[in-house]
Amino acid sequence: MKARTTGTAPRAARMSPADMLRVGGAGLRSRPMRVFLSALGIAIGIAAMVGVVGISTSSREDLNRKLDALGTNLLTVSPGQSFSGEEARLPKSAVQMIGRMPQVESVSAVGKTDAKVFRTDRVPEEETGGIAVLAARTDLPRTVGARLTAGRWLNAANSRYPAVVLGPKAADHLGIRTTGRDTQVWLGGRWFTVVGVLAPNELAPDLDASALVGWGAAARYLDFDGYPTTVHTRAEESAVGRVQELLGATANPESPNEVTVSRPSDALAAKEASDDALSGLLLGLGAVALLVGGVGVANTMVISVLERRAEIGLRRALGATRGQIRGQFLCESQLLSALGGIGGVLLGIAVTTGYAAYQGWPSVVPLWAMAGGVTATLVIGGLAGFYPAVRAARLPPTDALAAT
Repeated sequence: MKARTTGTAPRAARMSPADMLRVGGAGLRSRPMRVFLSALGIAIGIAAMVGVVGISTSSREDLNRKLDALGTNLLTVSPGQSFSGEEARLPKSAVQMIGRMPQVESVSAVGKTDAKVFRTDRVPEEETGGIAVLAARTDLPRTVGARLTAGRWLNAANSRYPAVVLGPKAADHLGIRTTGRDTQVWLGGRWFTVVGVLAPNELAPDLDASALVGWGAAARYLDFDGYPTTVHTRAEESAVGRVQELLGATANPESPNEVTVSRPSDALAAKEASDDALSGLLLGLGAVALLVGGVGVANTMVISVLERRAEIGLRRALGATRGQIRGQFLCESQLLSALGGIGGVLLGIAVTTGYAAYQGWPSVVPLWAMAGGVTATLVIGGLAGFYPAVRAARLPPTDALAAT
């Protein structure tokens, strides 16, 4: 009895995902330099995007930490302009009047003097270096959150005598590194002893480039008239808006329109907004770089299809289906893009960490930025590899083998 045969061809063996990865990886290993350059294009785009997000996030985290430490409830009162266009003047009683407000936690003030400060008495008067000499109240650090890096602040004892506290920029300009009885500066035509150096203050940056003397010493030695030029007010967190509305009329009841009230933390927020705008521009540039990298992947895969026509024809002749050929080249493009994406994420993290360390910021790279970077590369890889994969799958076996 004869066995009956069927006219159907044997079904092609199915390729497991592991087999597909091995085949795709072998295709990449056969041309390492081209793969490296294509992956580098992807990596540059992803690194730019991750780095921009990471640096922006690190900067914002640093700002938030500073605001948490300094508080957002500091308000600044300064003289505005009169109706005649001249600079107005705050009353001498402004500090006391503001201090009586029930929702004000603390208040202090500084007053500008005409004195100049120099490292020695032999420096020409015009070479002041832009250092302002301010009369300061002893409670100023508590209100503005000022800290000292050296020495001590003015107190009830030395604020009446020739003692001075320097801001960090003023100390650098004068070359002051230490404090004490032997460290003196020429201020207002006499020697003042440097008793302290302030740390940088984000909410009161004017203090950084100033020399601060006691309120009584300024009146005694520098002809200070006693009028405050800046009143710093610390309000209750829940009442900042209300206090801000009333400060002008409280500081100068006769001419409240001649008073300027500001919130230093708003300036920091505005700076952060401008940084965000710049970050948006850089993200756009990173997206362009990523698109260029995707073009590089597509170019690599198209050339790979042309160079490997004999391999494609041989695999088709041995029973590989169009779907398997298409899957092989899609897998290669995805692997190539994933290499670039992972490398770009690592490079972006390294750039963020290095820049944050240089700036003294905490290093923060959001998880969504890292995951989004890899996902973006896989999408780019899929789009870039789709046409070459379809082209490879449509090659007739006989034509592909004939090309050899």
